[in-house]
This record gives sequence, structure tokens and C-alpha cells, in this order.
Amino acid sequence: MGLFNFLTQEIAIDLGTANTLIIHNEQVVVDEPSIVAIDRTTNKIVAVGKRAMMMHEKTHENLKTIRPLKDGVIADFNAAEGMLREMIKLVHPKKKPWFPPSWKMVICIPSSITEVEKRAVRDSAEQAGAKEVYMIHEPMAAALGIGIDVEEPTGNMIIDIGGGTTGISVIALAGIVCDQSIRIAGDEFTADIMEAMRRYHSLMIGERTAEQIKIHVGSALKELDTPPDDIAVNGRDLVTGIPKQIMVSYQEVAEALDKSIFKIEEAILKALESTPPELAADIYRRGLYLTGGGALLRGLDKRISQKIKLPVHVADDPLRAVVRGTGMALKNISRMPFLMK
Repeated sequence: MGLFNFLTQEIAIDLGTANTLIIHNEQVVVDEPSIVAIDRTTNKIVAVGKRAMMMHEKTHENLKTIRPLKDGVIADFNAAEGMLREMIKLVHPKKKPWFPPSWKMVICIPSSITEVEKRAVRDSAEQAGAKEVYMIHEPMAAALGIGIDVEEPTGNMIIDIGGGTTGISVIALAGIVCDQSIRIAGDEFTADIMEAMRRYHSLMIGERTAEQIKIHVGSALKELDTPPDDIAVNGRDLVTGIPKQIMVSYQEVAEALDKSIFKIEEAILKALESTPPELAADIYRRGLYLTGGGALLRGLDKRISQKIKLPVHVADDPLRAVVRGTGMALKNISRMPFLMK
């Protein structure tokens, strides 16, 4: 039995549009951006994760960077499979086993995923060395990760704002009662910032710079109690073509993100409209839970709360809530009726 355990190892994977996280032995061992760098001449993977992200938008013609996931699902099958294989190697970076272990995996997937997209995730995992693949919906994993007892007959609303999609789900009795998913999330926020810099400052910036602006001065409100300092942004002047620097404030970013956040608020209201009355009563008492990287946006919880007149709670570590829940599902596979084979 000891040998069998050695050859079969268990991992939980949050395969996200922006970041991929892997839990092994109840520890987050991999937390890397979901990106690969590929040599065009040999078609071999040169780098994954942080190293590939450093190359992003800086490559020459023989090198390309690919983000294999778009809107929460696999857009490039070969790149996704290669990325998954390389990320799994990072679980044991120092060991080079004689017999590569067979992996038992639990992977989280968006609740709005189609059968074809689900098949792509399973195939990628099997190609990367999985012997058994289980899948769990992201809202369910997020609920487990923030400590909610999903099996009790009480309604909980989870808003998971990831990189590609925002999932809004009402969970009760270990199932998803209503579900809204919109393709507006972190990537859309980044695109909004790039567009605002181009329109108001005639400044062309890249995806990585827009991401840094979002992290350092990103805000959902134009008035914050503890505002962040303005950030210096470098880019190319669209008028002269010469590199230049400008200062950007959180108010500008809040203005740029306003339309996208409004669409998320509308989706939340739509989900609340379709919630059965008894569960709506539970949500009134308990409030809403925000998870995912988007939950870190300053003032987002306050803005949503003002709009829907209900309390909004941000998870303790929103970036890792989904992978923590996936890890809990892995530990108790036999007791999780909502896991999909």
C-alpha cells in the first residue's frame, strides 16, 4: 500500500484565467500566472508562470507568449496541456523520480462551462499525467474555501470575481440553486485601464502595466477613506511616438472601471431576482460573500453594498479561497456529492 501511495499522489488545481494554483499535502505549492512562452521554431515550451510573464509583450519573432485560458475556459488546448504538465513538475521541483507518479486531481471549473469545455479540461489533465480527474464548480469550491457549510439547508450567495469570468451563485444543500455568469472580470478591468490611458492621455501601455495600475491604485469608488498614492505610469506617447511618464490617481481608475462594475452589479441583481424567496430571506440575514482576485479591488464591497442594500463580506484570502475549497474537496472526495467525474 505504501508503494501504491508513493506512485499515486493527490493534487487540487485551480486552473484560472489569470493564475494557476496547486495544493499538495494541504499546502499551496504552486501559485503562478497562467501563461507559457513557446519557441516558434521548435514548438517547445521555454518558460511557464512568472518567468513567462516577465517575457510577455517583450518577445521577438521566434518566441511567443500564450495565455491558454480565456474567459475561464481553455482556448488553446496544446498550450494548456503543456502549461499544466510544467506546473505539475513544480510540485516536486528538486526530485526527479524514477517512476513519475500518477496524479489524482480535483480541478475547479466555472459553473457556466459547457460539456465540450469540460471535456477539454479533462483531456488536458489526462495528457498531463492524471489517472483520476474530478471536477468541482468554482462557486462551490469558493464556499468551501471560506468556511461555509454547503450541505446545510441555508442559502448563501457567492460572488467569485476571477480573471476571465464573474460567477454569481446561490448555494444550498450542496448544490447550486441559481447561477449567473458574466464574462466581465479582472481581464476586462485591465482592458478598461488600457483604453482609459489611450483615450485621456494618448498613452499606449501594455497589459502588464495596466495590471500594475489595477493592483496599486485600482478602486471601485471615487471617494476612499484611505486613498492610495498616485502611481507613475510609463508608456508610449501616441502623438509623438516617444516614451513618456504620467501620474495616475485612483479616481481616474475608478472612472475607467465604472461601466464594468455596473455590469457586475446588474448581474448580481438579476441573480437575486431569480432566487427562491426562502433562500432570499437567508441571504438577507447573512449577506453576500466576495471571493477571487477581483474582491481585492478597493471599495468594491462598499459599492455593491450601497447598490443592493445588503451586507457584503470579503473573504479573508480571496485569491486562494477557490483553491483551498478544491483542496478540501480532494481530502473528502467520498463525502462530496457535487464532485463530477
